[in-house]
Formats: sequence, structure tokens, C-alpha cells
Amino acid sequence: MINNLLSLLTYENIYLVANWGVIPFWLLLIFIPHHQVTNFLTQSVVVPLLLGACYAYLSYLIYLEENIFDGFELYSGLDGLYSMFANEALLLIFWLHFLAISLFAGSWIVRDSKKFFIPKVITIPSLILTYFTGPIGLVFYWFFRIFFAKKISFND
Repeated sequence: MINNLLSLLTYENIYLVANWGVIPFWLLLIFIPHHQVTNFLTQSVVVPLLLGACYAYLSYLIYLEENIFDGFELYSGLDGLYSMFANEALLLIFWLHFLAISLFAGSWIVRDSKKFFIPKVITIPSLILTYFTGPIGLVFYWFFRIFFAKKISFND
């Protein structure tokens, strides 16, 4: 039974489940941002725990297969980054990292927009941009936030 389950935990399957798995959370943020279900699922530790469990599992697999620091060339230039991402496990770990951080940013946008009464017409494009481009969506939201908050603040 356990071996059957572990045989399903391939890199490809984890990638597909994580990619498709975050979409319902984004849809909740877009369509019913202030509902209790959305608050529970996207503003709690549910998603980070799930993505973190995958992250830990992949880290464990890398540890079993090789020295985890052998392929870790994050700060040695673009060539090092390119060679590091040639390792499927490391590429997938960083993709899970991106998914988690982007969803966290989307959750923050929803909470913050409620605080400053920012209309959905502005929040929705910000969320979509954050889903696809991360920081660009945050910057887009931040520019509109200045208008509604009536202040420029770099540490809210």
C-alpha cells in the first residue's frame, strides 16, 4: 500500500498536483475573497503545510540521492542557476517555493484591500497578475493602494 502511494509521488505528478492544486485557492481569492471558506483555506496554514510537505519530501529525496549541496549553485551566476535547475527535484522545489510565495502575496492583497476598501475591479487584476507574474501584480496593486490608503508606506 505504502509502496503504491510512493510510486505515485513522481516529480511530474507532484508538479501537476501542485500546479492544478493552487488554482482553487486563487479562484476563491478572486471570486469570494472575504468568505469564511476563503479566509480559512487561503489565510491559514493549510496551503503552506501542503506545499511545505511536498518541499520536505523532495528535499528528503535529494538527500537520499546525493549531497544536497552538490547541485546547489544558486549564487554562482546564471550558468550555475541553469545547471542547478537541470536537476528536476531542485527545479520542482523552487517551483513549489514560487507557488507558495505567490499565494501568500495574493492572500495579503485580499486582506489589505479589505482594510482600505479597495474595489474588486482593482483587486482582481492585481490577483491575476500576481498569480502569473508575482512581483508585477504586487507592484500594480501597490500603486492603486497608495490612492486608496492616501499614503505611501513601504512597511505595511
